[in-house]
Amino acid sequence: MEPIFYYIILACLLDSLLAFVGAITLVVERDLQKLVSILVAFAAGALMGGAFFHLISESLELLSPELTFVLVLSGFFIFFVFERVLRWRHCHEKKCEVHPFGYLCLVGDGLHNFVDGIIIAASFLLSPSFGVITTLLVLLHEIPQELGDFGVLLFAGATPKRALLYNFLSQLTCVLGGIFGYYFAKLIEFFSPILLSIAAGGFFYIAATDLVPRLQLKRENSTPILFLLGIIFLYFLKRVLG
Repeated sequence: MEPIFYYIILACLLDSLLAFVGAITLVVERDLQKLVSILVAFAAGALMGGAFFHLISESLELLSPELTFVLVLSGFFIFFVFERVLRWRHCHEKKCEVHPFGYLCLVGDGLHNFVDGIIIAASFLLSPSFGVITTLLVLLHEIPQELGDFGVLLFAGATPKRALLYNFLSQLTCVLGGIFGYYFAKLIEFFSPILLSIAAGGFFYIAATDLVPRLQLKRENSTPILFLLGIIFLYFLKRVLG
């Protein structure tokens, strides 16, 4: 088995382990909202920076500008449809129909994680450094999402242990996506710039429609700085890793 396979599996397992990030809420309940705000602000900037500096930039080297941006907008629309049809929301403000949403959230999250695994595999197959960058982007947006998903499952009536288990099982679909992406490497190689462009649109959608509106509601002075730091951090990675 090629070393790149193990890199893909390791990256997908790291993503899966983020399912347990909800456990920190059992320790830092009073400071949870402040912690989530910090994570969301940084993640929003990182997602924006990653979409533009890395995913779109890489796609433009392999596809025409017109096709790239059509695919980016397609990714934006696809994530909008997922959210609309599956009612896939993080439920940050705790306003949701609890029971249906709890299970639909897991279904939507599982599908999304499977696609994340394919994207991670495609990125590593392009180059290890690009795989690291893409994995980091996935991890950054998963942290606040997993905190939100954990809260949703608790509202749905699950115990903390069961909520963590359900989240973990949902996250494991990322590993399945990574394995699928690796074994269909030739197909993925052809479609990788397409997937990366769609992923860019999806990351942009998450940041623009879910994370940034949350930051606007909080109106904390540190929010713009953390948002900018997220962008700068991804630009710095682009300069260092290429």
